[in-house]
Amino acid sequence: MFNQQDLIQITGKGMNLQLIQKQIDHFISGFPFINLVRPAITGDGILKFDDEQLKFYLGYFEQNLPELKVVKFVPASGAASRMFKHLFEFREQYLPDEAGKALFMKDQGIHSVYFFITNLIKIAFYNDLSASVAKSGHSIDRLIQKQDYGTIIDHVLSAEGLNYANLPKALLKFHQYQDGSRTAAEEHLIEAAAYTRDHSNIARIHFTISPEHRDKFVDLFAVVTREYESRFGLQFDISYSIQRPSTDTIAVDENNEPVRNPDGSLLFRPGGHGALLENLNEVDADIIFVKNIDNIVPDHFKSTTIQYKKLLGGYLLFLKDTISGYLLKIKEHRAMPEDVVEMIQFAKEKLFQDIPAGFGSYPFQDQAQFLFKLLNRPIRVCGMVKNEGEPGGGPFWVMGADHTLSLQIVESSQINLKDPVQKTIVEQSTHFNPVDLVCSTRDFENNPFNLKEFVDENTGFISLKSSGGKTLKAQELPGLWNGAMANWITLFVEAPIITFNPVKTVNDLLRNEHLPVKHSAK
Repeated sequence: MFNQQDLIQITGKGMNLQLIQKQIDHFISGFPFINLVRPAITGDGILKFDDEQLKFYLGYFEQNLPELKVVKFVPASGAASRMFKHLFEFREQYLPDEAGKALFMKDQGIHSVYFFITNLIKIAFYNDLSASVAKSGHSIDRLIQKQDYGTIIDHVLSAEGLNYANLPKALLKFHQYQDGSRTAAEEHLIEAAAYTRDHSNIARIHFTISPEHRDKFVDLFAVVTREYESRFGLQFDISYSIQRPSTDTIAVDENNEPVRNPDGSLLFRPGGHGALLENLNEVDADIIFVKNIDNIVPDHFKSTTIQYKKLLGGYLLFLKDTISGYLLKIKEHRAMPEDVVEMIQFAKEKLFQDIPAGFGSYPFQDQAQFLFKLLNRPIRVCGMVKNEGEPGGGPFWVMGADHTLSLQIVESSQINLKDPVQKTIVEQSTHFNPVDLVCSTRDFENNPFNLKEFVDENTGFISLKSSGGKTLKAQELPGLWNGAMANWITLFVEAPIITFNPVKTVNDLLRNEHLPVKHSAK
């Protein structure tokens, strides 16, 4: 199947034949569907803290933060092109005539080109767009008056203008302020200042980026960082990593034979966000906050988000400290039978762990070793918001291949929606995964876990793509917050809906949650 040039290509990517064969085997056999048992809901898998608990865990976080190394981890390599899908489609059909005007007026909803153009002055990059248009000898007001919407859209998307279709979301201007506009990356920097600052006044943030955009990130922060450091009285530690070529997956045709490029080389595709587990595995921190690049709000909405970030962090630290105390007792052979009873109760009631029915009949030493393995794992506390119709994953109780019950974040692609039982469980779900996690990736002795040891390899995903007019099969690795973290200790906490305001299309920047106060609806 593979020739000498293939072997050179494979090893050059940091891969080996065994890994490639494993990927091809997955194409042949497919991935099993997740076995949902019931949705995780408030009171059954999702915690909701009262004011007293909120105060306690916030205080626990604030008390411990100065002595911790905290990092905010932001996947930021994704291109923004999908944000402008409706603009591309309109541009392909639009002509500056009556037919074009009719097309423009046809849909006036919030996701329409009409809504984008008629509210353009409110958007954070309006001044940049206006300057770009003026540089080409036009006036943006005049273009709107002439109904020349195509030229305006070209200046948003193309390299002759703002080039937004070819930049990552991180580098797009999201929010407008009196003193200028901020990119999404800057907003994450400011948010990180609120909950990663240590006793040395260092706030840390890590971006995963594409190599071709590294210089643009560096240039941006070279301009803005000093001002923010002065404003907040701290120093930022900004780091970057790229998705490794070794996390790519081979593409195959419909007969599961490797697909080749025109030059004869093997075709590989990115392995999805699950590939970022390698990047996360190398982050050196006591706790790590994970948040998507497009889920960010302007300053006047940040207070609730920051409060709940600290809440999640405080709850994680409280659990971690309790678990570390138990594990140290077991390791030092100080655990007594009554300690084991306490640990089991904690594991069941606080960590939602499934304990074998016959556990009580195990010899004491076996009980202790079982608990040591059960508790000595990475921990994640995940914020969950009420589902208001957003597509994507959610929290469920899942039965694993080993017949143990666990809490998991599950994507719709992992579920057999043709099964009426599974479909009903999905329809009963109440919450949505906003990708708002805080993680502990070190053990009770402060040694880093190898996160690759806690992946469920059977939770990948296969999709059909096209290349050169031919259909091919692509494979994604177990998702970063799905199968890649399947064997972590997982807790879900309900968070307010304001903590979830993603920007999936450029029109989302015209929602009240992303506008300055002067533009927001009263």
